[in-house]
Amino acid sequence: MKPTKSRKLLKYKTEIAKEFSFEAAHILPNVPLGHKCGRLHGHSFKVVITVSGKVNPFTGWIVDFEDIKQAFMPLHQILDHRYLNEIEGLENPTSEVLAAFILERLQIPGALVIKVMVKETCTSSCTVYA
Repeated sequence: MKPTKSRKLLKYKTEIAKEFSFEAAHILPNVPLGHKCGRLHGHSFKVVITVSGKVNPFTGWIVDFEDIKQAFMPLHQILDHRYLNEIEGLENPTSEVLAAFILERLQIPGALVIKVMVKETCTSSCTVYA
């Protein structure tokens, strides 16, 4: 099959996103006395990583979704099935702190990570922008 070029995409601002999940427990140490999040509890966290960049006219993509997956896997190993408070930098593991923790450590060659969303429940999330 002859390769084609995707020139039309070059004129548009383009973002792609990939979602991941991990399970972890935490305590929020700075909440008021008696707050439910001051007790040990866990979440099935969802993380949505959004990247931006130039669309390659030959491949038709910014980066392969697999590149995003490979970049996140070391962080997944750090976070999955862990007690987040024991991880350096996550001593107060709110969704805001966790999203910034991921954003600061994630590098994807050929793309700019522009935001990280952390969902701690089906109805609660935080987005941190680069």
